[in-house]
Amino acid sequence: MPLADLIAAVNDRLTPVERRIAAEVLADPTLLAFGTVSDLADRAGTSRPSVVRFGAKLGFSGYADMREHARQNLSAQLSRPSERIRHQEGSVGGNGHTLIEALRHLFEGLDSQHLASLGDPLVRAEHVWILSGETSLAGAHAMFSGLTMVRPHVHLVSQHSSGRDLGGASKGDAAILFDFPRYRRHTVNAARALAHAGVELVAVTDGPLSPYAALTSNWFALDLPAIGPFDSSVPRVAMAEMLVAYVARELKEDAQVRIDRTESLWSATDTFLD
Repeated sequence: MPLADLIAAVNDRLTPVERRIAAEVLADPTLLAFGTVSDLADRAGTSRPSVVRFGAKLGFSGYADMREHARQNLSAQLSRPSERIRHQEGSVGGNGHTLIEALRHLFEGLDSQHLASLGDPLVRAEHVWILSGETSLAGAHAMFSGLTMVRPHVHLVSQHSSGRDLGGASKGDAAILFDFPRYRRHTVNAARALAHAGVELVAVTDGPLSPYAALTSNWFALDLPAIGPFDSSVPRVAMAEMLVAYVARELKEDAQVRIDRTESLWSATDTFLD
């Protein structure tokens, strides 16, 4: 049930303080969906316990339960590009600020230990398999383009040929997945098949409720801001480039030799215009 309907159902039992909280939640659903209990309390000019009591009056077991409900409702409202166009506001400058914030969150969350956890399987694997949903292809292609320059046996799996491509995947390989809501059935099923085959999975996704988080503990959540009707590809590409840079650094001389060999082949085949 939408949060507005839950509030309406208990409207006559809300205290003046709870009415202020309800007004803030209805005016800006993202405040509840992505903010903390302190954020909401500060906005409504009240205390954290008052926010918790407000949630209990609506039937939630706690603030986290109420926030998850708000996130699901917001996702359902704005999951389609056509709906995002209807709700679109702001300017080009505002979109730029949103992207900067998303990248800041990426670099703050991706410390050296987490980067190593994600990147090491791509260094030691015999083969690396890259899978992606339709909207994450920019990240997958950046991953494929960079990784093939620094190590061998890298495969970008497409939906129409995945049965053939993944037939050679086995234990000792690694797969990196780029996929976000709305998750692609093919990508999820392929990831499950790889996990069953003993392939080590690395997932770049949206959070602990992602189907990939159930397949591997080695995942990273990206913040993908909406730019116009679509989720931005910029954080996905940035993540791919960070991982490629890590793999190149770890492979050291092997990566350098491979890059030099590729450059020589490009020169021999007159690949680029002078």
